[in-house]
Amino acid sequence: MDGRVVIVTGASRGIGQHIAERFAAEGAAVALVARTAAAGASVLPGSLDEVMERIRAKGGRAAAVRADLTAPGDVESIVARAEGALGPVDTLVNNAGVNFYGPALDVPARRYALMFQMMVHAPFRLCQLAVPGMMERRRGWILNITSKQGRHPLGPPYPDWASDGCVPYGMCKAALDRLTTGLAAEVHGSGVSVNSLGTSGLVMTPGVAVVSPHTPDDVPVEEDGVMAEAALALCGAPPGAVTGRIAYSMEYLGRPFPDGPWALSSTY
Repeated sequence: MDGRVVIVTGASRGIGQHIAERFAAEGAAVALVARTAAAGASVLPGSLDEVMERIRAKGGRAAAVRADLTAPGDVESIVARAEGALGPVDTLVNNAGVNFYGPALDVPARRYALMFQMMVHAPFRLCQLAVPGMMERRRGWILNITSKQGRHPLGPPYPDWASDGCVPYGMCKAALDRLTTGLAAEVHGSGVSVNSLGTSGLVMTPGVAVVSPHTPDDVPVEEDGVMAEAALALCGAPPGAVTGRIAYSMEYLGRPFPDGPWALSSTY
């Protein structure tokens, strides 16, 4: 990743934090994007300042780009601010996410709109802002963080996880996967890679620990750093060499992992 400039959204904690710190350790300059700038500014642990300090303490380069992905005006400024701080962006990791569990027919319109703005509209717009420059330079990497919840449950009878209150979240991730495959096709041959990466098991991020009905007792858990390792494998490939993939961490790395409730065999 030497010489790379990377944007990671949702970088103040969880999967985004691990990807940002791993990419920085591999030589990338990382623009950290999230709402929580300072420690203690959120009810959840983690902040841009803390991640930036850890990266810099290890000799890496990082810049904090505070932005709310549910605010379209903030989204418009992210790429320009990142490039102003670190230089031309060649890697974009669309990681920021949110989930409100509950039956689909009961989801309030405000929460539905917020999920789509953060996980569909913002990544789409960031691609529009970042990819043209990548194409001009003939090198770029887009990584969209997806979920097996974006796949379709086989049935009837349906697996239990199909009714766990994740329909709008799954809709967002399905849209993100279609962005991945469609954009990969449109820019193929330009040197820009576009891929999706999801977890194979549960990752107990601070957000998941607060809102998820799932726990390590009923779902296989993968180690915190696995997503960052798989992300590095995808984004570390030569420009345009690996593209249009919808991959899952442990499977992509070729590591055995116990079947959980979101087994690929129970989806299509």
